[in-house]
Amino acid sequence: MARPDDEERRLPQLRQGQSVTVAELSADGHTTNPPARYTEASLIKALEELGIGRPSTYSSIIRTIQDRGYVHKRGSALVPSWTAFAVIGLLEQHFGRLVDYDFTAAMEDDLDEIASGNERRTNWLNAFYFGGDHGVEGSVARAGGLKRLVGVNLEEIDAREINSIKLFDDDQGRPIYVRVGKNGPYLERMVADPDGEAGALIPQRANVKDGVTPDELTVEMAEQLFAIPQEGRTLGVDPETGHEIVAKDGRFGPYVTEVLPAPPEPVEAEKPKRGAKKVEGPKPRTGSLLKSMTLETVTLEDALRLLSLPRVVGVDPASGEEITAQNGRYGPYLKRGTDSRSLATEGQIFTVTLDEALKIYSEPKRRGGQAASAAPLRELGVDSATGKPMVIKDGRFGPYVTDGETNASLRKGDDVLSITDERASELLADRRARGPVKRAKKAPAKAAKKAPAKKAPAKKAAKKAT
Repeated sequence: MARPDDEERRLPQLRQGQSVTVAELSADGHTTNPPARYTEASLIKALEELGIGRPSTYSSIIRTIQDRGYVHKRGSALVPSWTAFAVIGLLEQHFGRLVDYDFTAAMEDDLDEIASGNERRTNWLNAFYFGGDHGVEGSVARAGGLKRLVGVNLEEIDAREINSIKLFDDDQGRPIYVRVGKNGPYLERMVADPDGEAGALIPQRANVKDGVTPDELTVEMAEQLFAIPQEGRTLGVDPETGHEIVAKDGRFGPYVTEVLPAPPEPVEAEKPKRGAKKVEGPKPRTGSLLKSMTLETVTLEDALRLLSLPRVVGVDPASGEEITAQNGRYGPYLKRGTDSRSLATEGQIFTVTLDEALKIYSEPKRRGGQAASAAPLRELGVDSATGKPMVIKDGRFGPYVTDGETNASLRKGDDVLSITDERASELLADRRARGPVKRAKKAPAKAAKKAPAKKAPAKKAAKKAT
């Protein structure tokens, strides 16, 4: 690649076959970085440039894409979900006209006309749905309306194909897909059936961990997920119910669950009528493993304790509400009605007493930096410099590694799930070398000026009596 100052330089006259002597050779590295993720501010700026939306609708747009699970926030960045990729694939493949930037911008202009009273909304909606001569050439109305557009495409849509996102091929050339299912995304590839005939293939599946974004899922990570047994590890039988208890790895991490017997097949006379709502059977009890437990070491006794949660601690004598101890996605906590309080350790779930719970509730609820810290994203080994355990936490500006004293943000290319202890120690050492963070000093408050004292009004001289 030529340097900017070399672009206009003319080469000396050369002839074919002439050898050239190298006077100087330097190696320059050039890397291409992907564009930064959208933040709320940069997304709104992009919408403004495309003429999509209005100032009054931007906040609802941002809220909607988060509420529907199309993006989630990591720090200030908006990270797309697997569902977003599936929805975009559906719209671009079958409803491209609806997601065309020019169409959306023109639609905004039409809505402005309605708002200003120059267009009747019923006429516009009727043409948009059933078709008509409204809009620019190629608009949905002129193409026959939304009803026709959906009717034509609905028969062609393959739900499985739409919900399948090809990632890459493994080292044997087998394509690996992410399928977006009703219980979340999962990996799938076709492998040889060990019990079938030669050449027979069966699907191999693995859950995609919650929080793993599309750009973080590599071939190596996919192979690690495929290596986790999907059928789980049998722990034993619950003596009270007789149900088998297994430990599995799921979308939200490792958990234990009970295996319920298959419901009996209904006889012909009892079969539900066509169109009748299907009656669902009982759901199995489940419980997430504590941070101190692993799939390989969890016991039947541990599993039964987890499945017994939430544990009733007692009743608040003042309010009459029941207090329970539970294990949540963000750690152990107490719950009384709608009021939740964090517990310091997981062991307290099984040991906290009613008096201790009431004492916790008698204290003011802590918020912000005073609140009990959320569970770390990942626990690492010991820092080679300080000898203290390292963890990765999710902060205001994204994930960071800490040993309890020094915090260091993860850099571009550092992955929460694959970062090594050596790399984490390197980040902490680099942060210490840069010294403590200098905080801006607050300017001293200006002394309020004293208001001048009000003068007493002059007294009028009394008139002498004549």
